[in-house]
Amino acid sequence: MNVVRPSTLTLRRITETDNAAIAAVIRLVSAEYGLTADKGYTVADPNLDELFQVYSQPGAAYWVVEQNGEVVGGGGVAPLGCSEPDICELQKMYFLPSIRGQGLAKKLAQMALDHARDQGFKQCYLETTAFLTEAIHLYERLGFAHIAEPLGCTGHVDCEVRMLKPL
Repeated sequence: MNVVRPSTLTLRRITETDNAAIAAVIRLVSAEYGLTADKGYTVADPNLDELFQVYSQPGAAYWVVEQNGEVVGGGGVAPLGCSEPDICELQKMYFLPSIRGQGLAKKLAQMALDHARDQGFKQCYLETTAFLTEAIHLYERLGFAHIAEPLGCTGHVDCEVRMLKPL
């Protein structure tokens, strides 16, 4: 007789030992959607394998989703570079197909926005691409509004969807 155990999902802050696992998740999901490094997407980020260190900086935070001890998603927030000091950016929201549709992206995004508010940020910015329609709908439901011009110096040349939310 096969015993099916319920899946255990945990949402927690990133640790240094998560670096390789979350980088692998980001690379897998990026490949699934054709988000290639040559187009300036996250997989081109030179710090992709060091997210714990990146998000240990002041004002930044990153959370991973763990399922039965395995990292299966994540997302974070950090100050927006080359911009106003009161604007942060929602960043690197990636989830494996096995955990999508369970409300985890919304929960993680809300945690990130709460963190940003606590850090004194007044607005949150994000960039994505038009064919990630599920993500765009989530951001709209969270109160992000579309804006025409990019903010900061993110380097995401093919992220044509830009959104901003007051905190």
